[in-house]
Parts: sequence; C-alpha cells; structure tokens
Amino acid sequence: MATRGVWMKDPHSGGVKISEAVRKRVEQRIKTYADANYAGKFKRIEVRFRGALCYIDAYTKPPEPKPELLKITGETPEQYFERQNKYAMHLCRLRYFGNEESWSLAFYTYSHERYEPSVFNNGTFYGTPEEAFDIGAVYLAD
Repeated sequence: MATRGVWMKDPHSGGVKISEAVRKRVEQRIKTYADANYAGKFKRIEVRFRGALCYIDAYTKPPEPKPELLKITGETPEQYFERQNKYAMHLCRLRYFGNEESWSLAFYTYSHERYEPSVFNNGTFYGTPEEAFDIGAVYLAD
C-alpha cells in the first residue's frame, strides 16, 4: 500500500516577505517595548529585515577589561572599547507568516553560533515580537 505525503505547516521555514509598512511598525514596537522593559541593559537595539525574517540585535556596554587581557591583546582601554562597541549581541530571529501578531522564533545560541528553533513562553511556536524579545533578552541580564 502506497503512503501519501501529508502537508504540514513548518513554523521554521518559508514565510511571507515583510512589507516596508510592516517593517516600520514592527521595528517601532520592538524598540518601544525594549525601552519600556529593559532600559539601561543596552545602548541600542538594531532590528534588521531580510525577506520573511526579522533579526533583533542589541549593543551593550562592554565590561571593563582586565589588565591581563589588555596585555594579551596589546590594546589600550580606549582601543578595547572601540573594538568591542562594533559587535552586536544577537538576540533572536523572527519569521513572518502574514500576521503581525503571530511570528515564529529562533533563539541565537552562542554555543553553536546559529539560530535555533524555539517555542514561546506560551508553549507554542507562534507569538508576538514583544514576546520574542523577552526570550532573547536573557542575554541582557545583569
């Protein structure tokens, strides 16, 4: 007996290209939410878009360098801070399916240096950009 293929929606592939109007609204939502809930934990939030994907990054104040580190790198404290300030901390990636209130989420794992599919705190694969920011904000902890 032949088996028939079954189509299933995959929350971590495909999606819909994000229009400019949606991009502007979502970027503002994310930045407003970050400012209201995580003020002081980042210097700036960067929201980037590519096709159906929305990337959320944070720039944070680097920790004070230890003298041993500066000796190894051969940098002055100013050079160290200049170099460190160029790097964004990846928080998460959202995938758009045509509904501004229902995105899928991939959490950036530094152990594997890639985005990994994730569930939202509501136990599903879909949530809002603000809920996604809460998950990625684990990297902004004190």
